[in-house]
Amino acid sequence: MNIALREEVSIRSIGPEQTYPLRHQILWPNKPVDYIKLDDDPIGYHYGAFRADELVAVISLFMTGGTAHFRKFATRPDQQRQGIGTRLMQHIETEARQRGATQLWCDARLNVASFYQRFGMESSGEVFFRETIPCIKFQKSL
Repeated sequence: MNIALREEVSIRSIGPEQTYPLRHQILWPNKPVDYIKLDDDPIGYHYGAFRADELVAVISLFMTGGTAHFRKFATRPDQQRQGIGTRLMQHIETEARQRGATQLWCDARLNVASFYQRFGMESSGEVFFRETIPCIKFQKSL
């Protein structure tokens, strides 16, 4: 990743409602918008990656004791493979640690498993399906 990209992308806390358009567009475009809303959204920590004040990626973090669970990680296709997702992952790992987490986990789509493995996350359990999309749990100690 080039230095210029690091300077032009900023990570900020956002409200859950700000995550909805990207969650919907990227993760479940064929479902109603309510499908991507989570009951826990009001108590979660939501982050957005901004480029020139335009929201290009989102992720949501939920804490339960010493365990941090991230969900609804979505990056616009035209912004993928530019280091933005990496920056968001680094950010939520730091946030999780600062909030006292000793474990971090997510349910990930299998087609992006290698991304999570780059962060030292390991698969756990059996493959399961969300609709027709194969997924698996990834976790790591912090």
